[in-house]
Amino acid sequence: METNQLVVGILAHVDAGKTTLAEGILYHTGSIRKVGRVDHQDAFLDTYALEKERGITIFSKQAGFTLKGKKITLLDTPGHVDFSAEMERTLSVLDYAILVISGADGVQGHVQTLWKLLKEYEIPVFIFINKMDQEGTSQEKLLLELQNRLDKGCIDFTFSKAHSSEFLEELALCDDQVLAKYLDYGEVSTIDIQEMIRKREVFPCYFGSALKLQGIQEFLEGLELYTECPQYKDEFGARVFKISRDEKGNRLTHLKVTGGTLKVKQSIKGKDWEEKADQIRVYDGAGFLSVSKAEAGGIYTVTGLSHTFAGECLGIEQGGKEPVLTPVLTYEIRLPKQCDVHNMLKKLQELEEEEPLLHIIWNEKLGEIHAQVMGEVQIEILKRMIQERFGVSVEFGAGSIVYKETIADKVEGIGHFEPLRHYAEVHLLLEPLERGSGLVFETECSEDMLDRNWQRLVLTHLEEKIHRGVLTGSEITDMKITLIAGKAHAKHTEGGDFRQATYRAVRQGLKKVKSILLEPVYEYRLEVPQDTIGRAMTDIQKMYGSFHSPKNEGEMCILTGEVPVVTMEGYQRDMISYTRGRGRLFCTLKGYEPCHNEEEVLAEINYDAESDLENPTGSVFCSHGAGFPVSWDKVEEFAHIHTEFEKTKEEQRERISKINFSKMSLDEEELEEIFIRTYGPIKRERNGFQKTSHTITVKADAKKPVKRQIEKEYLLVDGYNIIFAWEELNELAKVNIEAARNKLMDILCNYQGYKKCTLILVFDAYKVEGNPGSIQKYHNIHVVYTKEAETADQYIEKTVHEIGRKYHVTVATSDAMEQVIILGQGASRMSAKNLLDEVKQMKEEIREIYLEKQKKSGTYLFDSLPKEWEEFIEDVRLGKKKFE
Repeated sequence: METNQLVVGILAHVDAGKTTLAEGILYHTGSIRKVGRVDHQDAFLDTYALEKERGITIFSKQAGFTLKGKKITLLDTPGHVDFSAEMERTLSVLDYAILVISGADGVQGHVQTLWKLLKEYEIPVFIFINKMDQEGTSQEKLLLELQNRLDKGCIDFTFSKAHSSEFLEELALCDDQVLAKYLDYGEVSTIDIQEMIRKREVFPCYFGSALKLQGIQEFLEGLELYTECPQYKDEFGARVFKISRDEKGNRLTHLKVTGGTLKVKQSIKGKDWEEKADQIRVYDGAGFLSVSKAEAGGIYTVTGLSHTFAGECLGIEQGGKEPVLTPVLTYEIRLPKQCDVHNMLKKLQELEEEEPLLHIIWNEKLGEIHAQVMGEVQIEILKRMIQERFGVSVEFGAGSIVYKETIADKVEGIGHFEPLRHYAEVHLLLEPLERGSGLVFETECSEDMLDRNWQRLVLTHLEEKIHRGVLTGSEITDMKITLIAGKAHAKHTEGGDFRQATYRAVRQGLKKVKSILLEPVYEYRLEVPQDTIGRAMTDIQKMYGSFHSPKNEGEMCILTGEVPVVTMEGYQRDMISYTRGRGRLFCTLKGYEPCHNEEEVLAEINYDAESDLENPTGSVFCSHGAGFPVSWDKVEEFAHIHTEFEKTKEEQRERISKINFSKMSLDEEELEEIFIRTYGPIKRERNGFQKTSHTITVKADAKKPVKRQIEKEYLLVDGYNIIFAWEELNELAKVNIEAARNKLMDILCNYQGYKKCTLILVFDAYKVEGNPGSIQKYHNIHVVYTKEAETADQYIEKTVHEIGRKYHVTVATSDAMEQVIILGQGASRMSAKNLLDEVKQMKEEIREIYLEKQKKSGTYLFDSLPKEWEEFIEDVRLGKKKFE
C-alpha cells in the first residue's frame, strides 16, 4: 500500500531549543500563523499548564504539516532526563528523527543517550545544530565533535557545502557501492543519499538559530528531498505508543496505523479482548479533528478501548522492544491520614496506565504504596498531577535503588497446583542470559504431553507478571524460561490452575539455583582539569567504579567508564567543588551488573522468600480428597512428571559417584578452573579498595604497629573420608570401625589444642533408619552425626554456606567434587594428606617444645647443696682439698 505519510519525532537534551525549532517548522510550513515562545508560555505544543510554568516538555505532543505533497506528523518529545520514558515510547512509531543539539553546549550526556536509543530502534536521523547565533560557536569544531562523539557519518548538508566535490567524496566514502558509482560517474544521486540516510550510514547536519528562524527553511528543504515514505501492507495493523485521558476523563489510545485502515465502530482484537473504536481523532496541539477512518502511516487517537497498553501490537503488527530506559529509584508514596489507601491504589494504577514504568506496588507487609521514578522533577510533576486529578495531596519518601536478580546456572523449576477438583503441573527450564537480555519465554513441550492451548496459556502467565527473585524480592531479568513439560486433567483443570502452577514453578527453580543480585550502573564521561585527574580516578575507585585510560583534550582530561548508581549519588556537587566549576560530568544508564555490596544489601532488605505469601515457592498436591502444601525442596519427590533434564542430572551424579576421586590430585589453580567452568566466575570486588581480612599484625610505620583483629577460624572434617584415606586408621577400621572413630577423635583433640580453632568432626549416619542426628562435645571438639537421609557432604555444604562468608572456614576432605563445591562457598580446602602432614608436623613440634623445656628444667645431683658444700666440692674437683 502506497502512502504519502511520514512520522517524524523531534528529540533533544533539555534547553537545546527543541520546542522552539518545532514552532519554527510549523510556522514556515504555514501550520501556525504566529511563532510561540517557551519563555512567553505561548508555544503551540506546550499545552499542559505545568509545561508552561516550568518551560519544559513533559508529555509528547503531535502536530501536522505538509511538505510538498508529504503529510508529516511531527511528534515533540520531552527533553528532560526525568521524562525519558515518555520520549522512548514514541521512538517505536517514528519513520525519521530530528536530533536538536545546542551549538553552545555541544554533545551533552543525554544527547549520547538519545543517540544510543536511536541506534537501538534503527531510526534515520537528521541533525539540527541550534543556537549558532551565540558567540563562541564554531561550525567546524561542532561538526568535528559530532563525528568524534556520535558518528563519522555526520556530514554538513548546508547549501554552502552541498554538491561540492569535498561533500560528494565524504558521502561516497560512507558506502562502498556509492563509492564505486562516484568513481565511475563523479556524482552521487539523490536516491543513493536517501538510501544511505535510511540505512543510518549518513546523518545530514544543518546549522541555524530556531529562535531567529535562521536555517529552518534550508533544513525543511533537505527533509523533504532526502526522506522517502514507507510502504505498508493492506491488512490492518497498529502499534500503541501511549495511553492518556482527556479533560473529560475519556481514555485515549494513541497509536500508529502500520497497515490497512481503521474505521469508526470497527472491531479491534487484542490478545484476550475485543472492542470497538468509538471515535478516531487526529490531534494538532491542544485541539483535535474527528475523522471517519485512520490510514496507514498516520498517528491517531482512538476512544472506546479499555484494555490497550503502551507497546501493544494490534492486527498484523508484531514484535516490540522492552524499554531501554527504566527507573533506578523507588519511592514510598505517603498519603494523608484520612485517605482510603485501597481506593487510592486503584487511582494510582490508572495513572500507571499512562506511565507504565511507575510500577505502582502495594507492599502488604509494610502497608505502603511504592512507585518507581526517574528523578526529582518527575516527582514534582506526579504530585501536581495527583492533586489535580484526584484531589489528594501526597508526599514521596526517600528514594532507594531498584535492584534486579538473575541466576548463575540453568535449573528446572516445578510447579504443581492440585487442591480438590483442580489440577495443573508445569516444568520450566530457567537459563541465564547475557546482561541486558531481559526475559525470553519459549516452549519446547510436546503437544502429545500438553495441548497447545494450555502451552499458550502458560506463556501468557509468564509474560503477564513481574516475577520476583528470592534474594530481595526484586524483579528477575536476563534469563530464558522454557516450558519443557506440563500436565492437565481432562475434567478438573481450569485456566487459573496453570497460572498458579506457572508462578510456583518459577519460584521453585529460583530457590534451587544460585541467584545473583544486580544493581544499576552508570556509563559516565568525566571532564576535569589535568591537575585534578588523580583525585577523580581515586574517587571513581572509592565508588567501586572502573575507568579506561585518561585522554587529554587541551587543558582538560577525559575519564570514561562505569560506576554503580548508588555510589555516584551527590558526586556532581563534589566534582564541581574540587574542579572550581570547570569540570563536567555526564551519566547515562548502562544497565545492570552484579551488585558490588550484595551481602550488605541482603542484610538491609532482609527479604524472606518463604514468608512472601503472594509469591509462594512450594506447591499444592492432593491426597485422599484434600490438598496439602509441599515445600519447594520436596516438590521433586511428589511431582507427577519426570523430565529429560532431571534424568540427565541424575546420570551426571551417577557418573561422578563412580569416579575414584581419592586418586585425583588437584592443585588450587585446577580447582578454580573447574569451579569457574561449572558455576561461572568467582565474584570479586570491581576496584582496588576491596576490603580484606587479615589474621596478622602489620606495621603502618616503624613506631606504630597496627593490630588487626584475628578472624575466627573453623575446621570441618569429613570423618569417614579421613579414616579411609589415612592408612593407619583404614587398617584399624577393617577390624573395628568404632575404634578408628575414637582414635581419629583423640588425634583431632590434640590438633585442636595446638591450632586453637573451632573443630567440627562430621560422621555420616544417613543410612541409620529413624536417626534424628546429634551433636556431641568430645573434650575440646564438636562431633556431629548426621540425621537420616543427610550425608556428611550435605551437612558440610550447608554449614559452609551459612558461615563461609563470615568466618575463615577450612574443610578437610579428599572428595574432589566436595572441594569444588566448598571453594565456591568461600571456604578453603584441605586434603586428607595435607591434614595428616599437619598432624605429623604438630606432633614433631610438640616433641621439640617438650624436649627444649626438659633441657631448661633438668635436675642435677648437687643442685640443692648448701653454699659451703658447693665450695668444698669445687675445691675437691680442683685438687685444693682432699676427702679425709
